[in-house]
Amino acid sequence: MSDPSGVVFPLDPTSGRRSTTATGRAVVADALRGVDRVGAASAERETNWRQGYLPHFRRLVEAGLTSPGAAHDIARRGLVSLHERMCWTGSDGDRPLAEAFAVREEPTDRGEPAEPLGSETVRGEGTPDRVLSVPYAGERLSGDDLRRRLDLWVQAGVVEPTCAEAVGRVVDNPDWLDLSDRTVVVLGAAAEMGPLRSLLRWGADVAAVDLPRRDLWDRLLGETRRLAGSLTVPARPGTDPLHARAGGDLVHDLGAVTEWVAGLEGPLVLGNYVYADGETNVRVSTAVDALTQQVVRAKGTDHVALAFLATPTDVFAVPGAAVERSVDSYANRRTSKVLRVPLRTVSGGRLLRRNYVPGQDPGINDSVVLQQGPNYLLAKRLQRWRATAYRADGGLVSFKVAPPTRTRSVLKNRALAAAYAGAHRFGVEVFEPGTANTLMAALLVHDLRTGSPALPAPWQDEAYAAAHGGLWTAAYDPRSALGIAALLGLGSAR
Repeated sequence: MSDPSGVVFPLDPTSGRRSTTATGRAVVADALRGVDRVGAASAERETNWRQGYLPHFRRLVEAGLTSPGAAHDIARRGLVSLHERMCWTGSDGDRPLAEAFAVREEPTDRGEPAEPLGSETVRGEGTPDRVLSVPYAGERLSGDDLRRRLDLWVQAGVVEPTCAEAVGRVVDNPDWLDLSDRTVVVLGAAAEMGPLRSLLRWGADVAAVDLPRRDLWDRLLGETRRLAGSLTVPARPGTDPLHARAGGDLVHDLGAVTEWVAGLEGPLVLGNYVYADGETNVRVSTAVDALTQQVVRAKGTDHVALAFLATPTDVFAVPGAAVERSVDSYANRRTSKVLRVPLRTVSGGRLLRRNYVPGQDPGINDSVVLQQGPNYLLAKRLQRWRATAYRADGGLVSFKVAPPTRTRSVLKNRALAAAYAGAHRFGVEVFEPGTANTLMAALLVHDLRTGSPALPAPWQDEAYAAAHGGLWTAAYDPRSALGIAALLGLGSAR
């Protein structure tokens, strides 16, 4: 681990190192232990976690299907395990994670009191947009044009029908875009998939948190001034320009950032859009979850809504209608009958496997990209667990599966970029960032305005209004087609 300070993985007593493998394996086992002791034991015995993690993450989903209570138990145990294992560390060594919030009361290394972050607000000069419009293929779609595109996505199996219905309700109720009754806290403000730009275009009051980087804040503050909303940011005191003082580091200054968020007035929406590479993704996701707990304790469930974007490259239980569409596509694809048998023969059955066994309801869609690794999946699972637990506690949750998208973090992986370039050959649409983040922002508005009532089972809450890009309805198991898609897309991905 290159930076062993702030929120960190615990030291492994066997190796004496901060082991992401030991922690991930233990957290998954702890999560399963209450409802699936065999699955928990299997995770504990996994000797090659970095390559063998996937069946255990899949088991977390399957074990939760037996009852809503089972899914809630898995979520709560997983959250407790991660919080108990992850640490807060500084010059005096490791402490329990919760002590990150006591550090604010201690003096700095210079013997001075730790100084809290201040707040500064920039207000845009634009006029609030009260018509939902979504950029797509060089145009900006609204009204009937947007409805037609939503219908085409449903017909192609790119989004769930409930996604089109939810966005359609926002189109029907343009006043919903006025979010002046609450502050939306965007954690990971510069994220390509985040809703920041859409919220500002609609005139929302946004509180933004991201790393203290001059170039990042120079861009975000400049965009804010051209749009209609307001941007409130944590800032260090001083006379330098705001872009040189703005920002907060969740991993290393968790107490200060949490204190700042908890001090914001009025009802809040805590939007989790953070991302980092490798093990840092788990560290920052854990920091956000710890912040969330503290803010909810301070303000109460009635005054805090939570918002999450799920990756489509994960394991999900999916509706029977998606399974039926996939099974039909598998049976009727013309290319299947020419290529499928020889390809499966020469690959030993690894290529072009069917996506589901016919008749499953719900089905299990496994679209995990193995190159993303177990730390990525653990970070995303932490967010799913918090959404499930908070909804069970009566809190308002907006949890949406976002489509595969050509973000910078994806395109820097050449193999994944090539696979995305060839994905359309297998019925999967990969979105541009502007289309995806605007669509997801519209779904956030829908959930805030409707209250996002809980469905009978947690897996249904996760599947509602999903924009999976066609991964759930595709004829083939995504990993079994990934290599072929990459070969087909290699030229256009360059």
